[in-house]
Amino acid sequence: MFFVPIFLNFFEPFTNTLLAFLQNAPAVVVVMAFFIIWVLLWLPIATVTAIILNWQPGKTLQSEQKIPLLVSLYLLAPLILWGISWLGLGSFSDYGLGLNISIVNSLLLGLGLGVLGLVVVFSCQFYFGWCQWQQSNFKLVPSILLPTLLIALLVGGIEELIFRGFLFTELAQDYPVWVAAVISSLIFALLHLVWEQQETTPQLPGLWLMGIVLVLARFADRSNLGIAWGLHAGWVWAIATLDTAELITYTGKVSEWYTGKHKKPLAGFAGIICILGTGVMLWLLWKYF
Repeated sequence: MFFVPIFLNFFEPFTNTLLAFLQNAPAVVVVMAFFIIWVLLWLPIATVTAIILNWQPGKTLQSEQKIPLLVSLYLLAPLILWGISWLGLGSFSDYGLGLNISIVNSLLLGLGLGVLGLVVVFSCQFYFGWCQWQQSNFKLVPSILLPTLLIALLVGGIEELIFRGFLFTELAQDYPVWVAAVISSLIFALLHLVWEQQETTPQLPGLWLMGIVLVLARFADRSNLGIAWGLHAGWVWAIATLDTAELITYTGKVSEWYTGKHKKPLAGFAGIICILGTGVMLWLLWKYF
């Protein structure tokens, strides 16, 4: 502890210079600084993790390899945003993540809406004969519900904090709200290519639209992230459960552009309808409640 004041005093001139620069810098510069620092801090961790997992660049990441890399990346983001808050450049409450009971209520509301939307969409697909249940796999569901929920809450919460929280808020300071929504959603969609290009590319329009709807969710929640977090987590939870337990198979009765290219709902008509329907409900919530 004796060395902490010496350490802080040593870096104080640099910190003050950086703070003065960022306080007067355009939002784009602040955003770029965040992503650069995030990647630079994560690379050593990712390298060590990749060695432990025996993964090499160019090889396809398996699910059991992707999760440790994803978790290590995502856990760094709140720490960097805490550093931004410590520098006085923003706060978690500015980004829509206030510590109060209302965010829990909004989170549960969003979680319910997210799961309900997918229930409706898949029910329609079953009705039209586009897919069918694998009843023999239902026994797998109880053991995976909690782990997938925890992962969904982590992924949804941190992605919302970054993209609908920090990124959207920063961009909205320099640009009209609709421009900030379009740009933040585009970055959100494109960054998904980092993990998987072939399966993600057909999803890009759906991911962008998802980002726009989640921005709307923040407005519906009076600038808080609770509903957006819940929606995001609900979608991830439901899809991850279906995929992990292999609960459904597609009949091939219609083109996969209807059900989702590569079995990804956001890459098909059904997923887009789900997102649009959710957007309509959020708009009504924003306007009339």
